[in-house]
Amino acid sequence: MPSPQEILTELKKVKYPGFTRDIVSFGLIKDIEVAYAGVTVALAAPAAKPEVIDQIVADVRKTVAAMQGVPAVNVQVEQATPPQQRAAAMPAKKPIPAVKHIVAVASGKGGVGKSTVAVNLALALRALGWRTGLMDADVYGPSVAMMVGALEAVKLTDDRRIIPLERYGIRYLSMALFINDQTPVIWRGPMVTKLETEFLFNVEWGELDCLVLDLPPGTGDAQLTITQRVALAGGVIVTTPQDLALLDVKRGVTMFQEVGVPVLGVVENMSYYLCRKCGHRHEIFAHGGGARYAEELGVPFLGELPIVREVREGGDNARPIVATQPTHAVAAAFKSIASRVIEQLEHHGN
Repeated sequence: MPSPQEILTELKKVKYPGFTRDIVSFGLIKDIEVAYAGVTVALAAPAAKPEVIDQIVADVRKTVAAMQGVPAVNVQVEQATPPQQRAAAMPAKKPIPAVKHIVAVASGKGGVGKSTVAVNLALALRALGWRTGLMDADVYGPSVAMMVGALEAVKLTDDRRIIPLERYGIRYLSMALFINDQTPVIWRGPMVTKLETEFLFNVEWGELDCLVLDLPPGTGDAQLTITQRVALAGGVIVTTPQDLALLDVKRGVTMFQEVGVPVLGVVENMSYYLCRKCGHRHEIFAHGGGARYAEELGVPFLGELPIVREVREGGDNARPIVATQPTHAVAAAFKSIASRVIEQLEHHGN
């Protein structure tokens, strides 16, 4: 009879359906038990379609059964608690007065252009006629103020409520407005939680159709604090095309599902590069991964965005492309994504 470690090594040969990475690297193997009667493999059910899970189970059973000395194989899929039950067990989430929809933009890791998407998504919603706000919830690496422009100091009302800045027709707030560029934010969890709560509930956002939250990258305490405390209408997940990003998308989907928040969809950023000189399309990070991830995980695909110099320059110079170059093809892509977000909000009854 093989050992659990030998079985785990063999299971590294089992690929996640449709991808080049294996199910072990995706964290799907929870436990392996070897007994006289046979081998039992416990799988953490991925957030995927039933047929994908069935394929994984079949591949695991076939792989382990083919090992020498294994008399029988039992594969157990440990289902997570349904989102509705998890949400019902949580404390009631607070709405923000006069804000109709709150949409969180998230990513499983940094470096995928999440803040760029959040800023331009907010501006695209504004271009479609929605009154929009933008909150930078990334305390440790705030970038919204630089991308939109911090032209004046933040002011307070007489009762000590924060008045957000306004530019390009949207109201926005960021931790960067309260510190200088050379000041690192070295805070522990409770202080971060307190600041995020202030930004959500002690700000004069006014009447908004949508408040876009730029979450920190990852799925840690700061992200969970927000998703558990405020009544989110939905979440948007930003990814890049390569297979390596699937695990990060899965984490983002799981985070929202754990707190009963609808996943409005996946955006594939850095989808391709369009050369200005030759006009050819170069798929630097592969292509189509975002759509494939969305299909595998059973969530909508909102659209793809190319690598374009104007987007980078706009972010560096506080001239976001949707606001300053509204006829650009990428600005049109953001508006298309924004319209799909609106459709999903209506679909979920928000």
